[in-house]
Amino acid sequence: METKSIKRIALFLVGLFMLNVTMAQEIQRQRGPQIISPAIADNNSVTFSLYSQVAKSVSVSGSWMGFGEKAEMTKNADGVWLVTVEPLEPSMYHYNFILDGVTILDPANPQAMRDGTRYANTLFIPGESSEVFQVRDVPHGSVKKVWYNSPSLDLTRRMYVYTPPGYEDSKENYPVLYLLHGGGGDEDAWTSLGLANYILDNLIAEGKAKPMIVVMTNGNPNQKAAITEIQPEPTENGLIIATDQFPVSLVNDVIPYVESHFKVIANSSNRAIAGLSMGCLHTQLASMNNPTLFKYMGLFSLGLHPDDNNLKEIMKPLIAAYDKNLKTLQKNYELFYVACGTEDFVYEGVQNLRKKLDDNDFEYIYNETGGGHTWANWRDYLADYTPRLFK
Repeated sequence: METKSIKRIALFLVGLFMLNVTMAQEIQRQRGPQIISPAIADNNSVTFSLYSQVAKSVSVSGSWMGFGEKAEMTKNADGVWLVTVEPLEPSMYHYNFILDGVTILDPANPQAMRDGTRYANTLFIPGESSEVFQVRDVPHGSVKKVWYNSPSLDLTRRMYVYTPPGYEDSKENYPVLYLLHGGGGDEDAWTSLGLANYILDNLIAEGKAKPMIVVMTNGNPNQKAAITEIQPEPTENGLIIATDQFPVSLVNDVIPYVESHFKVIANSSNRAIAGLSMGCLHTQLASMNNPTLFKYMGLFSLGLHPDDNNLKEIMKPLIAAYDKNLKTLQKNYELFYVACGTEDFVYEGVQNLRKKLDDNDFEYIYNETGGGHTWANWRDYLADYTPRLFK
């Protein structure tokens, strides 16, 4: 090949290379600088970053903050909005960015969660106190999505059922914990947000909790399943329906189905219930109206709120059930566990509940923590509650 031809080809290739470089630089310029968000420092402080040349204001709102609080971010010369928050305790948190008043996800963080109709990014701070819900190298149980008939609600519905490691090959029968979610959640909440299956895996592996089946139901009686899969049926007066009808369905539909389709020990000594917030109200209604059904009850972040205008009508039948059946429950229970954070907006109602129990010389375990109405607390409560079961 002639020298001139070789030079022309070489110049063409160099030009093509430079064009590709220029195009890549332009694409990178349009995309903005490479972002790492969130960035966790050695002291567990966290820096959040978001690129936007046009935004007028950006902030971050996280579950470690008080209700309605947010941290304002500042823009640097590269158009990156930044804020560093104080060191966080080891746990899993969730957060959103608020860009010019619009709540968005962090585009640099692929880890996200759904809480009912709300989506947020997740942030995991490693440490000793968060090891109980980490995915560790231990035997793992299974989580099954189970459809069952609910005549009480006239629906075919879905629940999640955790079976402990070795369940499939075992000839044993197991105790059962019925674990209920809060308002806005569904049957997915205790695994995706509460990490209940990993908590049980780790506690069982360490010998701290007995192998057990955990039934995680959908507490919204107008839903066949999570709204991401099936639209809920319309209802009237949804709050009262959601707290009144489901406990009846739990007792009449869920428990009989579980005890006829899974390897369980079908008696009250091997039957536990627990719930958070709305699920705590379900727990109280189911157990107080059926005082010999469960030996173990766990109440997370709700009590008796007779002075709350939003809860007055709901609390009336619950208070009546306490007045009628507390003495019967007192003769039959093994554990009554109450937990709440000092910054939780339901704190006063939990103290009302404690006073009622104290006035009746009713023994219970009380776990008071810091923090508010958050999954960071509810995961810890579950990890503290389950080792106490079925002793």
